[in-house]
Amino acid sequence: MGRKQSGRFDPKGFLTKAGAGRSVSTYRKKQAVFTQGDPADAVFYIDKGQIKLTVVSERGKTAVVALLGNGDFFGEGCLAGQPLRMATASAMTETSVVRIDRRAMMGLLHERSIFSEQFMQHLLARNVRFEEDLVDQLFNSSEKRLARVLLLLAHFGKEGKTEPVIPKISQEVLAEMVGTTRSRISGFMNKFRKLGFIHYNGGLQIHSSLLNILLHG
Repeated sequence: MGRKQSGRFDPKGFLTKAGAGRSVSTYRKKQAVFTQGDPADAVFYIDKGQIKLTVVSERGKTAVVALLGNGDFFGEGCLAGQPLRMATASAMTETSVVRIDRRAMMGLLHERSIFSEQFMQHLLARNVRFEEDLVDQLFNSSEKRLARVLLLLAHFGKEGKTEPVIPKISQEVLAEMVGTTRSRISGFMNKFRKLGFIHYNGGLQIHSSLLNILLHG
């Protein structure tokens, strides 16, 4: 049993302040938070910005495994005994990140039920996303995978609206996420634009009609 909690506990307010076992750092665009193969000794929380997780195979091929944003955790593998980082985490924009030592994180999960519930929701959502990604890679065409990635980046389905894709995602990154070539991504994006599924207006705008690619493509 954790100790009795008094008053209201604000997980975000608590996380974004430096304290015992916690530190707040700012990373510039493309700067690594940690690198594949580094010791896994802490969990990270994104206060502001975006983080890209990439994996490099033994043959040198790079793949983007996740794009994370405000309110997301990453590096949680250390809680399950993962000794080394399995991926590289790097900032896609100027990003504010909270580092929580493994021991401090374990204490938070044990003592703060509200925080524990929030973290569990994060883990469950990530697990569902990874399963969907696996099915996507196994059964869907490159065009459908790109459409799904764009809809996810636009937060489609959240409060019934879409948002600009921020920061701007290069076609090279999209190719790594989809698992195809940049030239094919360029061709698909031109097709989506001509069909009115996307347009550029101060950023890439995604229309809900892009779902047609997933449903009927």
